[in-house]
Amino acid sequence: MKISLLKMAVLSALTFSSHAFATGFVGLPATGFASSAYTNCFNDGRTAADPKGNFGSYSPFTSPSTTVNNTCWVAKPSTELTSPLSGYTLVGSRSVQIPTSTGAGGNIGTLVDYAWRNASTNMCIIGTRATMINADHDLSSAGTQIFEINDVTRGGFSGLGTVNVAYTLFASNASPVYRAGRTFTSVQHRALKYDTTANKALNGTNYLDLPTKTSVTANISGENTPIAAGTTATTTAATQDAVVNDNYVDFTLDTGFQDDDGGLNPVTAFTYIQASCTANPTVQTNAIRLRQTAQENATFKEILMDGYAIGTP
Repeated sequence: MKISLLKMAVLSALTFSSHAFATGFVGLPATGFASSAYTNCFNDGRTAADPKGNFGSYSPFTSPSTTVNNTCWVAKPSTELTSPLSGYTLVGSRSVQIPTSTGAGGNIGTLVDYAWRNASTNMCIIGTRATMINADHDLSSAGTQIFEINDVTRGGFSGLGTVNVAYTLFASNASPVYRAGRTFTSVQHRALKYDTTANKALNGTNYLDLPTKTSVTANISGENTPIAAGTTATTTAATQDAVVNDNYVDFTLDTGFQDDDGGLNPVTAFTYIQASCTANPTVQTNAIRLRQTAQENATFKEILMDGYAIGTP
């Protein structure tokens, strides 16, 4: 029995390791990385000459493909219902309306949530995509406020060790994933200004591509004040921080029906999380958090939604 269990453990470890590097999946260790809970995805290899979209503030940029800008990226499957890795069977599928941030009636878009499982390896993949529409998310305020998704955060991964993440783009107007982290905290990223192309390519003062992991455990960290296009974005080192939390995975992107910086990315990347599982994922309360981190002329907002999870969010 001991020998048999050892063989199974070795086989499981090898299987997980091979998946971690398959078709662009990147591992997020339970303890994070050396200096950050996050790692770069589309943002990988960013330079002054190639700002890689600067977290959605800058355009145009070269979309990911098999030859460029493909950290964390996988070629899109034949349909959204198809797993990005072979050997997986669809075990859950949901399509729900995204509610307003105030909890009032109406909706601001649609979220699809899928779960796949490989029963032979006890591995699961959870996939998600949001599509936003031209609708007011804050019915308590006058005018029309367009919700901007800067982060998609998912819970339910505590105790599962390294999980692997990837994304793909099913729509030409979808936002890529700029970074991914093993953390509960979404960290604001702002360009220096969003009035000119040159300013959009630069980080605001003290803004980091990869936040530190010292002390912040809040839902969102940054400056909770709107800024005008010509205002210099400034923050402190203390806000550019997100403590590692192995129960959560955070994807940073930039999606909204209409963006203050002029971008038009109403669809999120289709995000994937692969993790070990002993049973099919189930729908859990508040497993998904859509967050607006006030990248431009906005304030912090969070929309909680049910979604598939392996453990308890």
